[in-house]
Amino acid sequence: TLLDALRENLHLIGTKKGCDHGQCGACTVLVNGRRLNACLTLAVMHQGAEITTIEGLGSPDNLHPMQAAFIKHDGFQCGYCTSGQICSSVAVLKEIQDGIP
Repeated sequence: TLLDALRENLHLIGTKKGCDHGQCGACTVLVNGRRLNACLTLAVMHQGAEITTIEGLGSPDNLHPMQAAFIKHDGFQCGYCTSGQICSSVAVLKEIQDGIP
């Protein structure tokens, strides 16, 4: 899966494997700016696409505004699925801006 390729081959471990059935959202990444459950798709299907994980949104010294908002407003519980929630939130705002229902 795309999730396994990100974690095992590229060592981008911020994206989490939760249910492995697309139900929990812990594996949410951005593919060409749209949210996608990485556990439900194959990496080869997205060859040439722009894939953004939580690691690509910001850095500890330069947080993405959504990352900063999650920290400021305690927008997480245990933190396991926070990366998926943040990626999904970023995509939802972009979808609204683009007029996607």
